[in-house]
Amino acid sequence: MASEKPAPLLQIEDLHVSVGDREILRGVDLTIGEGETHVLLGPNGGGKSTLLNTIVGMPGYRITQGRVVFKGVDLAGLEIDERARLGIGIAFQRPPAVRGVKLRQMIDVAANGTLDDEAMAALDEDLSLGHMLERDVNMGFSGGEAKRSEMAQLLAQMPDLALFDEPESGVDLDNIAVVGGAMNALLKGEERIAERTRAGLIITHTGHILEYVNADVAHVLYSGRLACKGNPLDLIEEISSHGYEACVGCKLCQSL
Repeated sequence: MASEKPAPLLQIEDLHVSVGDREILRGVDLTIGEGETHVLLGPNGGGKSTLLNTIVGMPGYRITQGRVVFKGVDLAGLEIDERARLGIGIAFQRPPAVRGVKLRQMIDVAANGTLDDEAMAALDEDLSLGHMLERDVNMGFSGGEAKRSEMAQLLAQMPDLALFDEPESGVDLDNIAVVGGAMNALLKGEERIAERTRAGLIITHTGHILEYVNADVAHVLYSGRLACKGNPLDLIEEISSHGYEACVGCKLCQSL
């Protein structure tokens, strides 16, 4: 008797989301299995950040239809901290500054107080945190420092599902390499899917981060709907040559 296929880690069904009186997402269906890394492409205003913010439970994003299920739990009504405890983490495109809280303290909170001095030192070395650890979170941080701060918190949390909103945005090439390497280590991108334990969903405009992160499938979110999916590098090449409009119903979506 064949074994049953395991339930997906994340299941999004017919998701409609409004911000204020404007509908942003218009029926999104997306499934992410354990160990899979997905990429989300699309033009500005298409709903990419809205999707991530809805998954994580940011206020102001109202689900009017459909549902988001994580580990078999419908996330409706759960607060951000409850979703984090379930195993969802996010690296924001523009993370907020937190006055009065040192980065070292924030990392310790993300790790639920389980990070010892040796683990903290390893994070410091891998992400070149240095003096940032004793500074207020993101106060006066450069773009690269803010991204490394976000990655340090995610690596401390070790979420089962990691969400990344444009990790290469506003970051120079050296910092992209550091952030990308940390992302790939978190997602265990060098291992086969069956051997991975964490999943990821990455928003990228340029695709530069994929030089450092191994991704399995890419989706194009266009006008609030998923229009196409396929091999990440193939889709990025198609978009670079013909624009996002060419991806709506394109043949590349048959490649998976």
